[in-house]
Formats: sequence, structure tokens, C-alpha cells
Amino acid sequence: MTPAVLTLQKAKAVFQVHQYEHDQKVASYGLEAVQKLGVNALEVFKTLVAETEKGELLVAIVPVCEKLNLKQLAKAAGCKKVEMAKPDKVQRSTGYVLGGVSPVGQKRALATFAHQSAQGLSTLYVSGGRRGLEIELAPDVLAKITGARFVDLL
Repeated sequence: MTPAVLTLQKAKAVFQVHQYEHDQKVASYGLEAVQKLGVNALEVFKTLVAETEKGELLVAIVPVCEKLNLKQLAKAAGCKKVEMAKPDKVQRSTGYVLGGVSPVGQKRALATFAHQSAQGLSTLYVSGGRRGLEIELAPDVLAKITGARFVDLL
């Protein structure tokens, strides 16, 4: 069990776990999930961690087939500038390894922003806390558990 799964169980949230055999040679973990689960790329979301000019970390959740717009994230967070956080800082803060960072069950609660397209889905997929593990849940459950705000991040 990962912290993400345990957090959802403890909250008595409705969710489903999907596992697949992770291929270590794959460059895009998110697109691997799309292929192995046989779902639409707009339903699988990657969890990215960015850092503000003040050193604060933020979580951005965007479809795996899209690119995060850092200016849009900065605007949503009410700061001047953000950049992608360094991998070691991401791992220390979230407790997850890159490619398996879940927005759920992180060691420290971070301000979280999800792309607004998630609101139009009945369910979406996010990392379950390790490579090869995805969690399917409703957007409102994701928002309730993580405190995510839905905004334009593209």
C-alpha cells in the first residue's frame, strides 16, 4: 500500500486502483499508463511540482498529453514566477519518486492546482504513488482530498 491509497482509504473515498507492469525503458510514465490501461490520454493526469520565487512548492495536475504552462500556474498561485522544482526537493517534500508522484498522500500538504478539464470528467487517473500504479477517482474526490483548485494550467 502506498500513502496515496492509505489516505484515500482512511478518508473512505470512492476510488479504484489500477496496476500494470512498468517498463523501465519508457520515457513518459504518463503515456505508458495511457497505453497499458487503454484509456484516453485526456483522462490520465501527471503530477508536477513547481517552486515559486520564494521557494514555496506547488503541485500542478495536468493531462499527460499536455504541457504545463508555468505562467498560468504562477497566475493561479498569485505569485510572479514559478519553475519546475528540483527532483531531490520533490522527493523530500512529497515522499514519492519521480514518475510515481501522486497528488494524494504527500508528506507535506502543498497548494494544489488541477487543470480545469478534469472537472468535465466522470473519473480521472492520477499516480498511485509508484510507477505502474494508477488511481481512478472522481474530480470532486481529488479536490476534497488534496484541496485542489481547478484552473487553466495550459
